[in-house]
Amino acid sequence: MHKSTRLTALVAALATSSAALAVGLLDISLEKQGNAPIRDGEEPVIPLNTKDQSYNIWDTLRDTSKDPKREPGIINVQKYEMGYSWSGIPTFFHLPIALTPADLKASKVEVAIMGAYTDMSSGMRGAAHGPSAFRNSEVYGGWGVVELPHMHVMVDPTKELVMADYGDAPIDIMSTERSVHAIREFVRQAAAVEYAPGKHVMPVIIGGDHSLMYPDVAALTDVYGKGNVGVIHFDAHFDASKYAMGHLINHGTPVYRLIEESLVPGKNFIQVGLRGYYPDEESFKWMRSNGLRYHTMAEVEKRGWDAVMEDVIKEAQDGPEYLFISFDVDVLDPAFVPGTGTPEPGGLTPREAFPLVRRLCAESNVVGFELVELNPLADPTYVSAMNANRIVRECLTGLAMRKLFLNKKHYLSPLTTEHGNPVKTPAREEPAKKEAPTAAPIKPPAKTPVEVPIQ
Repeated sequence: MHKSTRLTALVAALATSSAALAVGLLDISLEKQGNAPIRDGEEPVIPLNTKDQSYNIWDTLRDTSKDPKREPGIINVQKYEMGYSWSGIPTFFHLPIALTPADLKASKVEVAIMGAYTDMSSGMRGAAHGPSAFRNSEVYGGWGVVELPHMHVMVDPTKELVMADYGDAPIDIMSTERSVHAIREFVRQAAAVEYAPGKHVMPVIIGGDHSLMYPDVAALTDVYGKGNVGVIHFDAHFDASKYAMGHLINHGTPVYRLIEESLVPGKNFIQVGLRGYYPDEESFKWMRSNGLRYHTMAEVEKRGWDAVMEDVIKEAQDGPEYLFISFDVDVLDPAFVPGTGTPEPGGLTPREAFPLVRRLCAESNVVGFELVELNPLADPTYVSAMNANRIVRECLTGLAMRKLFLNKKHYLSPLTTEHGNPVKTPAREEPAKKEAPTAAPIKPPAKTPVEVPIQ
């Protein structure tokens, strides 16, 4: 094709397919044309100046040598025993903070919640503010000595689990490529900590755009072994483009990277909520050829949500020994989460998503969770952050239920589902051995396990 003709075709494609460009589909059209994305004499990147004093400042730990000496452990930074949603120092759920892996280990932290403000994607920018908005997302209620059990199951995860705010991962705001390695190590350090023999800290990552899925899942495979971690992927889009404008990682490519590097087998990838215009026909063929299991909104329309939800839970328990949940908030209809980078109408409702997330965490062996693409700049209200907050609360509630052995199929408290006659609340005790979940010992990775540096 003549160069001018090729340029005209590219301009026309950009003008007529902005939605496709927003999710990184330009690579597909270029692949089909067979055109080289780099012209003669053109370099794909401008070299970085590694001698610049600010080159690694984003990943340089603060000098703590002059800090007052303290014993390792989590630190409660709140001044009072309790407070209201708008008061106190913002941390995730007003939790104590942990600064190092030693803090996590000393306090036997079970869940480490951390921020990761990646924001180099092709949708509307603003996901970098997601972690901050989440920390400030409480709109009612209180914290501390206040009891706030989840009404459906009468379990309060903040009382049943040892949790901490683990701060934010290091991010080079100008380079996703440089950031992913540092994020992977940051998450791995937390997940590798054993708070009890055979029991590891569970990382919960608040993003940030969906490029996070690659380093977050990779970090879990570093701890639990390559191929041992399955992924439940909630999203409007399939995020498995090969590359986007020459880049191998952005918010539309993490699934491809994880499959390509054999970190997660295709059959252990389960996608929920796909709709709109991405994936296309060729993408569906790629998914099928790699064995991915997927549940589109078209399937929900045809079969009904309850049937699809039961299939997702069944598939989650079929194969992978450990599970990671990746929740892109755009899986929810933009009526409930307008604050996201690539909104797509016709999505899940909170009443559909909440019980599935809670049940996955209660009824499956979930070892990691991420919530991504929260963009508060695209929502002048508190609605997006509030629903994002609740999604993570559903996960934490499910984890607490599992710890309390309230993990039977779709457990709901009789106090909240029955009335008129006295009901007996089941005792929180381990059921008979045949019903108790067995926690299999962690299989070591094929390679030598990575040692955890204590900062």
